[in-house]
Amino acid sequence: MNQIPTKEQILAWLADNPGEGAKRDIARAFGIKGAAKIELKRLLSEMAEEGRIARRRRSWREPSKLPPVAVLQILKPDAQGDLWAKALEWQGEGDGPAILYVAKPGDPALAEGTRILGRMTEVEGEGYEYEARLIRVIGQAAAKVVGIFRKGAEGGRIVPVDKGEQKEWQVPAGQTMDARDGELVEAEQSGPRGRMGLPRARVTERLGDPSAPRAVSLIAIHQHGIPDDFPQSVMDEADAEVPALLDRREDLTGLPFVTIDPADARDHDDACLVIPDSDPKNPGGHLLWVAIADVAHYVRPGSALDREARERGNSTYFPDRVVPMLPDRLSGDLCSLHEGVERPVLAVLMKVDAEGRKIGHRFTRGMIRSVASLEYVQVQEAHEGRADAQTEPLRETVIEPLYACYASLKHARAMRQPLELDLPERQIVIGEDGKVASVRFKERLDAHRLIEEFMVLANVAAAEELERLRRPLLYRVHEEPAPDKIDALREVAQASGFTLARGQVLKTGQLNRLLEQAAGSEFDDLLNMSTLRAMTQAYYAPQNLGHFGLALRSYAHFTSPIRRYSDLIVHRALISGHDWGRDGLSKDDVEHLEDTAKHISETERRSMAAERDTTDRYLAAYLSERVGAEFTGRISGVQKFGVFVRLDETGADGLIPVRSIGREFFHYEPDLQQLVGSETGLTIGVGQRVTVRLSEAVPVTGGLELELIEVEGATLPGPKKGARKGFKPGRRMASVKARERGIARKVKRNRKS
Repeated sequence: MNQIPTKEQILAWLADNPGEGAKRDIARAFGIKGAAKIELKRLLSEMAEEGRIARRRRSWREPSKLPPVAVLQILKPDAQGDLWAKALEWQGEGDGPAILYVAKPGDPALAEGTRILGRMTEVEGEGYEYEARLIRVIGQAAAKVVGIFRKGAEGGRIVPVDKGEQKEWQVPAGQTMDARDGELVEAEQSGPRGRMGLPRARVTERLGDPSAPRAVSLIAIHQHGIPDDFPQSVMDEADAEVPALLDRREDLTGLPFVTIDPADARDHDDACLVIPDSDPKNPGGHLLWVAIADVAHYVRPGSALDREARERGNSTYFPDRVVPMLPDRLSGDLCSLHEGVERPVLAVLMKVDAEGRKIGHRFTRGMIRSVASLEYVQVQEAHEGRADAQTEPLRETVIEPLYACYASLKHARAMRQPLELDLPERQIVIGEDGKVASVRFKERLDAHRLIEEFMVLANVAAAEELERLRRPLLYRVHEEPAPDKIDALREVAQASGFTLARGQVLKTGQLNRLLEQAAGSEFDDLLNMSTLRAMTQAYYAPQNLGHFGLALRSYAHFTSPIRRYSDLIVHRALISGHDWGRDGLSKDDVEHLEDTAKHISETERRSMAAERDTTDRYLAAYLSERVGAEFTGRISGVQKFGVFVRLDETGADGLIPVRSIGREFFHYEPDLQQLVGSETGLTIGVGQRVTVRLSEAVPVTGGLELELIEVEGATLPGPKKGARKGFKPGRRMASVKARERGIARKVKRNRKS
């Protein structure tokens, strides 16, 4: 034969023979011999340059196909418990094909991040492209680090941006990805400790200038492993043709719903409406409507959108960006209740009496058309008689009924006594240059409070409705604080001159009375912070354990399915319970409810940590130009190694290292949260007012180091008369540590004898 095939013939043969991609296989198939093989080699190289085939070791294949054996990395299990994998050597377009890992009897359990060599089988009509079976485990996921690259003669080092990460990482030559000195990078461990005792790493991604706009939140995204980019399959589903709406939806488009959000809100997922109740059996009562975007209509169980939403668990909010749970096509468009546009919703009509008690409710799946997208300040000003052109026509018919209903709900709230913490919310404003323009505390208006009360009542109604229907759901759980935490709070209260009674079943009303005693005093902030620290962390669970902080028996999240996966589960449960469609809670959703609860509780904590770290870094950057300036603040925590101070002006937290306090040794008393000077007797404790000097601000880590100047208005004293001259804290600390080591050796010898 010896005739060179066309490119199309080669592609067709590769598709029919996926395991035979070597040049000799192609030559044998087409009868090519001798000098003609040179022409075949040239043709294959040309096809590779065109991107039509890809070279893998000694064989050629279509770039859009995986080889029979591939290196894979195991991903997190999905809601159904199935394991998926990604091909590490994918050379085609996009994120690569969907690969289902199929375990054989006797195969080991594979954790997320495990790398395997897998035998690939192409499948059709299953919703994914390949199935993979284990050949052997290659290794576990490598440890990762985000840090600043420092170039060296033989590679370089990475200085971690995490304040808790002390050690540097060594990067050998050839594994730097040509990162520049001072550049922000992400790396993974590539080997054990090297000659300098540092773990070895290879740079996997260059993230750019750490001082560039938006780099601060980018650090947190990579550091905490928050998924940032949506896979192409998810984007394709979001952009696909919208499923037809149900004919059975209740038409609510004639009702004057409004959305009320912050001025910078990108989505509007809840709308509300209040109508005075004309029922003579409910004098002074109200009919409160809360309508929530019907996300379940677009995000179907088991879809790529659903898997990605569950993986993310929730949206993450930074001062300069949002990492959403759903693509913008949904969160900013189809599932956003824009003014004047018909949108599908799940809505609840709640009957509220004059005392603010919910005496009935009804859920429906309907369509609304918001008459106005309003802002909190705008609504508050209209209520106070300063309506603008948009709110004036709505003031009497829409806005005033909202406040009338809120007045009733406030009465019920006072009777219920949820925990009333006074903790101002800090807001970091980013300028057009990507830097912090200002730091301020958000103003709390009745417009904010009324929306919060409406949403809380809707969440209660959702939990009660699903209990009535005997449907599984995810509760929002907040358990009672641990007794030892309450004992610690009681000690702080007593030290401040207040009381928290013992020997009673703890209720939020008792804590509120303590906070009322401290309100307006110098201990106001201290008691609020200490009470917050005594609380347990809320989480999601299929079991109802109540919500201590809100003083509610049953509570679920229903009002934000755009940004919380928990709410989407509740929506699906309501759809199933009322037989509103086939997009309700699936069998797999129910079977894996416990796993979903645990997972989204973890993603929520992950987002909180990332948001907190980002705030710290922005504040450090903001204050870095004021190093040497003096600030007032209050001691918010005491540890053996130093004192934490919260600054009044910005709410930023800084550390005063114990080595820098005075010229004496300080004893740490953990039970009292105090440091006591060994020579002067100076006591430094939680809640004290202090004046400090900013000695260092490190934007890349978010660290602030402070120097103590005054405690409770008194200048920091020096050592007592007769103290040794030339005394250095380090010397005293070293002698104390040496003495502790000597005592430890004696104890060890005594035990042996």
